[in-house]
Amino acid sequence: MSELGQQRHRARERALEILYEAMIKERAVDEILNDLAITPDAYTVQLVMSTETHRDEAEALIEEFAQDWTLERLAVVDRIIMTLAIGEMFLVDAPPVAVILDEAVELAKTFSTDSSASFVNGVLASCASRLAKL
Repeated sequence: MSELGQQRHRARERALEILYEAMIKERAVDEILNDLAITPDAYTVQLVMSTETHRDEAEALIEEFAQDWTLERLAVVDRIIMTLAIGEMFLVDAPPVAVILDEAVELAKTFSTDSSASFVNGVLASCASRLAKL
């Protein structure tokens, strides 16, 4: 993986942590960002803010394509990973969708259950197809 790829991978992991903290503490992500002792890198902040900005649209897509699963039934980490990936797809200078999907699957393998990776991949692939048609 290139240096940029490694930096962005770490940024996605850090963004996941920040989004998870905001959800668990029921606080706004900008409050979490402001309270951090060390400011995250620019890409992390960009990911977090895009995810927050596009949360409603992302969650609607996830609920549509997560067949027979409501958002409330999804594992919290899976839900955040998918919302984060969709938020990244909305970035002006977004990486290729294949990279975003691969990174989301890797996050699911690392931070969630054994079956999460394939679930996250399937739902996000459908979401990405829908977004490409917009």
